[in-house]
Amino acid sequence: MKLHIKNMVCDRCQWVVKNEIEALGLSIKTMTLGEVELFETVTAETKNEIKKRLESFGFELIDDKRSRLIEQVKTLLIDLIHHKNADINLNLSEYITSTIPHDYSKLSNLFSEVEGISIEKYYIQLKIERVKELIMYDELSLSEIADLLHYSSVAHLSNQFKKVTGFSPTFFKQIKEAKRVQIDRVSEL
Repeated sequence: MKLHIKNMVCDRCQWVVKNEIEALGLSIKTMTLGEVELFETVTAETKNEIKKRLESFGFELIDDKRSRLIEQVKTLLIDLIHHKNADINLNLSEYITSTIPHDYSKLSNLFSEVEGISIEKYYIQLKIERVKELIMYDELSLSEIADLLHYSSVAHLSNQFKKVTGFSPTFFKQIKEAKRVQIDRVSEL
């Protein structure tokens, strides 16, 4: 049985979900970001218990197809930016449809309708949140960050950063109360 889980966006999320499901005596067959496949078929009562446990950590079980598709798109983009450093050889729409076998225009319209933001703008906001994270770590230069996230130049990164945040990356680095947005809240900006 497959469970689709909203806000499961990182390795720690997987660890929490794994622990909560195994605490109920269930066995996990496979687990990826946003999805868990169990060996067992669960009853409605067990599913409600899973739902309750996961909600206490900010996760949600997703039952409808539309929400699952949107969560798949989000998870795919988060994985691309955080684990693959935005390294794609295709344009964004081709990348998404190569993994999620649906018509891109339908996915895009659904995403915009439900999230109130286009897939492209969501992707840009995710990239900017990653840039903020890397700036705050203070381990890479702006040039190295631009290379890592496949910006064409530091100027391109800086322009996009300023357009989204209102600050230059240099100014952002200087302000003490620099705030980042949690990944699962990016579409709320």
